[in-house]
Amino acid sequence: MEVVKIENVARSYQVGKVETQALRGVNLSIESGEFTALVGPSGSGKTTLLQMIGCLDQPTSGNVCINGKDVTRLNRNQRADMRRGTIGFIFQFFALIPTLTAYENVEMPLLLNGHSPKERRDRVMELLQAVDLVERANNRPDQLSGGQQQRVAVARALAPKPTLILADEPTANLDTTNGKQVMDIMKKLNKETGVTFVFATHDPRVISYADRVVTLQDGLITKDSRS
Repeated sequence: MEVVKIENVARSYQVGKVETQALRGVNLSIESGEFTALVGPSGSGKTTLLQMIGCLDQPTSGNVCINGKDVTRLNRNQRADMRRGTIGFIFQFFALIPTLTAYENVEMPLLLNGHSPKERRDRVMELLQAVDLVERANNRPDQLSGGQQQRVAVARALAPKPTLILADEPTANLDTTNGKQVMDIMKKLNKETGVTFVFATHDPRVISYADRVVTLQDGLITKDSRS
């Protein structure tokens, strides 16, 4: 089943009198359960493409479909609903709420989606167990290492049971040991739950985990290979 379908997507930005073409007619399909890396140099378009898939930006032309729904036809509130219910995000700088504990950060999407206290508790503890952080449940982000914070972010992204996880440079701020641990966890959860992962990266460590590597250059896909 296609989770993502990109059809002839272009995205241009106007800065003063200069127009920049970030994407130039990209076509891409991603199947359920894939573990896909978007790679390429800075300015290649990989982050822009990730933002299109995540309903964080709209194409200048072309169509983006998530789970068969054309999200380019949705209004802002409908795109927000799509993100909240279908897509999980993992960011380079973790993006945890600093005043909340690890438990509360993972719980937040479930609160927003109206889950009962028992449903929230069961799901949060299940995920903290999956990322090996049960003993850190009551710690705030400033009491956690960078690797632990990113593992909390992984758990939070998975909390509402999305069909798609998008990760932007998930290991960029981690050392080799913590980067490997985070990628091992993401790969394990991909295999166990079937959730689709798409991540943008420069990191060879991350690329080595991918089942599929999509290379972008100057806003175009120049290579698409599966392991």
